[in-house]
Amino acid sequence: MKKTRPLTLALAAAMTVSLTASGVADAQIGPRGKMRERMMQRLQEKKAEEERPIDLQAILPGARKLTASYGADPAQAVDIYIPPNVPRDAPVIVMVHGGAWKIGDKANTGSVENKLRHWLPKGFVFVSVNYRMLPQAMAYTQAQDVAAALRWTQSHAADWGASNRNIILMGHSAGAHLVALLSSKPAMVGQPWAGTVVLDSATMKVSETMAGRHPKFYDEAFGGDPAGWAKASPMDQWTPSAVPMFLVCSTKRPDKPCDDARAFQALAKRSGVRMPVLPQPLTHADVNRTLGLPGAYTDAVDGFIGERLAR
Repeated sequence: MKKTRPLTLALAAAMTVSLTASGVADAQIGPRGKMRERMMQRLQEKKAEEERPIDLQAILPGARKLTASYGADPAQAVDIYIPPNVPRDAPVIVMVHGGAWKIGDKANTGSVENKLRHWLPKGFVFVSVNYRMLPQAMAYTQAQDVAAALRWTQSHAADWGASNRNIILMGHSAGAHLVALLSSKPAMVGQPWAGTVVLDSATMKVSETMAGRHPKFYDEAFGGDPAGWAKASPMDQWTPSAVPMFLVCSTKRPDKPCDDARAFQALAKRSGVRMPVLPQPLTHADVNRTLGLPGAYTDAVDGFIGERLAR
């Protein structure tokens, strides 16, 4: 499964920042310069949209938002969205944003807004996680942060009227890699949770990603030690006792993440474990952004969540 450059907003943004800092984008003359300017404008517009404040009361009147720390570092923080009239033992979704293991935020609209619109009215508590990122923390340490955030959520769920067992872990892109790793190796967390939704993971088998063509941020995230790659690789860490996962993958990404998802599914099947894969004709970003909108995609994810909560 040869890897090529993923179509992530995070990577494009990082490239644009690099161009701007070097003065290339602003100084370039001619068609290439104009193309870069248009790309920068589009990225700036997308960045502004991602950072647009969410009007929680427009989504669900009476809903509340809390912010709390689960560790000593300022990056170790969560936003908790709580519906009014929380049902007894309400289910919880814990969302982990992506961003090439180096950018992104728990308040990004693409990770939060449509999910809140869909699941808050259904009585879910929604927890969005920040964690230490590159260069402060490599991918495995980031997974440890997410594990700490999940443990914190489990220990505080009753404070919001929620269940500490009916928790669905969810992540996109780099965040999808982190939640897949924890689900493959749930001992990193300790107490089990109901299930995990993996939204177009940035990698499933790190050694294969590192052996192929890949952006520099993968080297920053995983280093150069093959033993470290295996330690941070969901497929290498998976055992039949793993937390059940539902894998969503984009059919539009040129690096073919659905191949990785199906390989992971086949690995599980050899041990008699069911691991659903849902290919979607969506961009990498839209796999995240559109989840929660009415349609077959959201219905399929709801089906998995309902199945896991009914266990």
